[in-house]
Amino acid sequence: MARLETVLTDVDAGIWLDAWRTNAADGPQLAGASAWSVSKTRLRGGLSDGVDVVTLDNGALSMSILPTRGMGLWKGSFRGLPIEWKSPVARPVNPQFVNLQERSGLGWLAGFNELLCRCGLAFNGPPGVDRVLDNNGNAIETELTLHGKIANLPAHRVTVAVDDDGDGTLSVTGVIDEAMMFGSVLRLTSTVSTTAGSNSLTITDTVSNPSAQPMELELLYHTNIGRPFLDEGSRIVAAIAEVAPRDDHSASGADSFDVYPGPVAGYREEAFFFDLQAGDDGSTAVLLKNSTGDCGLQLRFPKQQLPSFTLWKNTQADEDGFVTGLEPGTNYPNLKTFEREQGRVISLGPGESYTTEIELSVFDSPDSVAAAEAAIREVQSGEPVRHAAPIAKFSPT
Repeated sequence: MARLETVLTDVDAGIWLDAWRTNAADGPQLAGASAWSVSKTRLRGGLSDGVDVVTLDNGALSMSILPTRGMGLWKGSFRGLPIEWKSPVARPVNPQFVNLQERSGLGWLAGFNELLCRCGLAFNGPPGVDRVLDNNGNAIETELTLHGKIANLPAHRVTVAVDDDGDGTLSVTGVIDEAMMFGSVLRLTSTVSTTAGSNSLTITDTVSNPSAQPMELELLYHTNIGRPFLDEGSRIVAAIAEVAPRDDHSASGADSFDVYPGPVAGYREEAFFFDLQAGDDGSTAVLLKNSTGDCGLQLRFPKQQLPSFTLWKNTQADEDGFVTGLEPGTNYPNLKTFEREQGRVISLGPGESYTTEIELSVFDSPDSVAAAEAAIREVQSGEPVRHAAPIAKFSPT
């Protein structure tokens, strides 16, 4: 057995590699793929200046990760099939150019173009006001911005590993602190790993509380998918216990929440909140398949870790961001005050941690898509409860 480990960034140790690469020619031999590579580069120029990119290529599936942007997944490909969406924000944006307070707390959108970005850690959901205690025990109001801070925070330590055990594994790990004096103190340790030659990758995140005080946690995975998985007639497949529209506008599309129109200029986003069913192993899966059923993208995750699932439909014109979001989370993306009332805000005691795991898989043939759909259908027990209007336990009504 051989294992290659390299530190790309370690602020405390004074380590930083501007560019780095290893592959099958000079690294361990992996049984799952004769050609693989891991590389690190730094983007230069424009709003992307200073953004680090680490790319894992397992010989079939390639994915670019952004340690500078909260360890988000930028884009990838599987056997030539693109895994991405076309945002009006065309390239990764260095967080120094993102003002989260812009447009009354919507500034997060100025950097929004990843395949997967996290929302959290202290809060997510829409801008608004929360009421908390300050360091002197006084009740104060504090402004919350869209989807929190973690997607715009850089990792202070980044490592990569290549392991030849079994088929072989490629991985990158980043550590990010979301912390302030007299405020929230949380640490994210995220590992993105993939087996050589496979059609999937796994994101394993641990959020820990290194402080001596309890800390609140909200975490949502904003997974954004465009063509070729999304087109007119694409469908969502999931084992659904209950589903309801987020708001009155979304209620107009409740009858067709699981099917997509083509691009519509000026389309107003719709969102739906789900309670999903889990299989015997405790996991649940959501599949987006295109209209012809010859390609699909799936997320699989333990229901207990990520009990809340949101579907975001945003099928505006291609030029404006034709996209859908599959969003497993610890909570629904409502204002934190509402989610706290519903008991969906996690409290981490001193030294405690919370771990989540998501497997992202890509299917590029009718047979593989059909097999994934059949596996989900087997988990479905009974008819789902479908609400035509928002309900109080999911969203403010």
